[in-house]
Amino acid sequence: MKDEFISKVGIYGQMHYRYLRENKPSVLGVMRMKGTLRQYLEEVNADAEEMLARLESEMAKSEGVTEALKRQDQMAWVQRKNNIRSRAMEIVQAEVIYV
Repeated sequence: MKDEFISKVGIYGQMHYRYLRENKPSVLGVMRMKGTLRQYLEEVNADAEEMLARLESEMAKSEGVTEALKRQDQMAWVQRKNNIRSRAMEIVQAEVIYV
């Protein structure tokens, strides 16, 4: 069955959809029959985006990655921000996407 709306639910909703399709097809089938799949994936996407933004902000604050650092050493700032984003994304995947 082709779910036409998948491209519109956001990247994290799409990731969770792939996870369900590959690992929990019966759950996916039940949501399709009930008509709750799209709303569920949109909620997963929103939760993941919110959690990612919160984690990145908290990590940057606790590690001193500030605008002042950006002005002083832009390369170091970019490296640290990329590292923070990567770690935050791993947490979001483990706690929201792949469950």
